[in-house]
Amino acid sequence: MLRYEQLSFWEKRAYTEDIDYVVIGAGIVGMTCALSLKKRHTKRKILILERGYLPTGASTKNAGFACFGSPSELLDDLEKMTHDEVWSTLQLRYEGLQKLFELVPKRAVQYHMCGSWDLVPHPNKIDQGTLAFLNDAVCRVTGLQDTFIEDHKKIKKSHLLGFDFAYKNRFEGSIDTAALIEALYLDCIKKGIKFLFANEVHAIESKAIRTQYGRISVDKIAVCTNAFAQQLFPLEVRPARAQVVVTSPISDLKINGTFHFDAGYYYFRNVGNRVLFGGGRNLDFEAERTSSQETTPALQSHLKNLLIANILPNQSFDIAYAWAGTLGVGKSKEPIVKLLHDDLAVGVRMGGMGVAIGAQVGEKLSQLLK
Repeated sequence: MLRYEQLSFWEKRAYTEDIDYVVIGAGIVGMTCALSLKKRHTKRKILILERGYLPTGASTKNAGFACFGSPSELLDDLEKMTHDEVWSTLQLRYEGLQKLFELVPKRAVQYHMCGSWDLVPHPNKIDQGTLAFLNDAVCRVTGLQDTFIEDHKKIKKSHLLGFDFAYKNRFEGSIDTAALIEALYLDCIKKGIKFLFANEVHAIESKAIRTQYGRISVDKIAVCTNAFAQQLFPLEVRPARAQVVVTSPISDLKINGTFHFDAGYYYFRNVGNRVLFGGGRNLDFEAERTSSQETTPALQSHLKNLLIANILPNQSFDIAYAWAGTLGVGKSKEPIVKLLHDDLAVGVRMGGMGVAIGAQVGEKLSQLLK
């Protein structure tokens, strides 16, 4: 194992000496935080540390939904949170997407504003008055008119079974999450931000961090490890595993767009002529309250059965890909963005909405570190 003290003069000068800012975590939040810091402090030296050979949590493992709220999820939130919390969270998501697309061109991340459909069975039908209430509230926050519309014909067009009503969010879409991370990474490199991958932070000290390779002195530190933040600090954030599958190619696929059901706990979309489907952690919250990224036979089987019964009935397919990402969740859906000390700040607990809020959280976090 090559320790920091064994590096050459050139390597030490480039990567471990005279560091002004260390950002821990090379996901959406970490890289947007670093870019925001570099924009304000062009001469400062910024180093991003990532414990994996790719971002380890959810940034490249999520489903690629550029979403900010579905009717059933918002109604569920309104039963569990204050109205102010619900609408401030939605505002953060919406503004976060605008911030993201300021940093990364939509074409670079293959953004497609295809709309999203919230699918509900008959007992959960949303009446016109409730839909109008949601539209008015969303308009006050975003300025968007008639965000949610009824589009029940989409169910038949998509050949779905088991759903009676569909409510479209006209302003949501999808992205390629690997393309997003690559675009942010290339922008960081272009601006002179350094990276050290496969460097796991074991401890944060005064003006220093320790990894398996030794100690690096640093002036200020930004922690962007989301679900893994509790490994460093006693914060109100916990891991939640999100399991996802992607099918083999399907000829004449009728599904086009992004879909949610069961208050957002399940989600699917087309990826070309394949279907991506994820969710189900609400079946057993305790079992999925883990940072393990192993998939489980029970939940994988459950997802496949739903594909067969409801999403791809009478279609022949195989599961070609299966993986798990790690969300950072808590009692509140609001992220934690705060100073722990004058030279140490955290931006964590994305609540499964890292695509939507990550860039906004990264910028706010950078502003805490002078």
